[in-house]
Amino acid sequence: MSTTLSIHNTPAAKAPSSTTEPWLVRALLIGIALAFLTLFLFVPLVAVFFEALKKGFGPYWAALAEPDAISAIKLTLITAAIAVPLNLVFGVSAAWAIAKFQFRGKQFLITLIDLPFSVSPVIAGLIYVLIFGAQGWFGSYLSDNDIKIIFAVPGIVLATIFVTFPFVARELIPLMEAQGSDEEEAARVLGANGFQIFWKVTLPNIKWGLLYGVILCNARAMGEFGAVSVVSGHIRGLTNTLPLHVEILYNEYAFTAAFATASLLALLALVTLGLKSLVEWRTHKRINEELPPENPQP
Repeated sequence: MSTTLSIHNTPAAKAPSSTTEPWLVRALLIGIALAFLTLFLFVPLVAVFFEALKKGFGPYWAALAEPDAISAIKLTLITAAIAVPLNLVFGVSAAWAIAKFQFRGKQFLITLIDLPFSVSPVIAGLIYVLIFGAQGWFGSYLSDNDIKIIFAVPGIVLATIFVTFPFVARELIPLMEAQGSDEEEAARVLGANGFQIFWKVTLPNIKWGLLYGVILCNARAMGEFGAVSVVSGHIRGLTNTLPLHVEILYNEYAFTAAFATASLLALLALVTLGLKSLVEWRTHKRINEELPPENPQP
């Protein structure tokens, strides 16, 4: 009896963890990670702001207030304001169809959604030139009707939509698949129509994943270079977005103006990172709140 009691009263030996490594190995891994972050992230980021402000705030603000810079900022905002809502509608529709329904060609649709991740943005731009350019498939028709797509704002918007449309859909598809369709089916049994089901049931469950996808989509839309560079024509004051404006200034050896404009994109990246972290924190908090409490051990 005493042996049995002593066994039950003795604390269980702590099981060795499979992830426990010697302190030297942990320090080495952390050091390598910090070295890479410092070399490829912190140093370039500091260099951008240092070069932008090296001559003071006067030249910095003058570079941002220059007419071509203002035009590039406006075009970037306009492009994002068109591309992001369209990708939002497409992403929600595609995710809902893929996650909630079974149909032929479902895997093919998922593959098509992933296409911009595997195709170079430059190739995407060339595709639009092939279709809508002066020598393209619809070039003669567009020219006869005085419709400009390539080397104009519509071409920039189309190229931006192409490179950014997977972001919202790819955030929502696994989330909606994991949630299943039990709640939607229950709402339908209770008499809710399709709009009510989406607004009252589906949207509240995906709102944080949706916001996460929109943030990433917006950041990519404002920072896209390759596809936009092909279809824009680099017309100063008309078809240059912020990344293209930075390239032109740098090629003209206007380094202060180039880094001042680049600092706007860097600030955009920092804001995006902050919003992304906030959404991730809110999502994890919501998941933890929904988890049932663990049963206390006797």
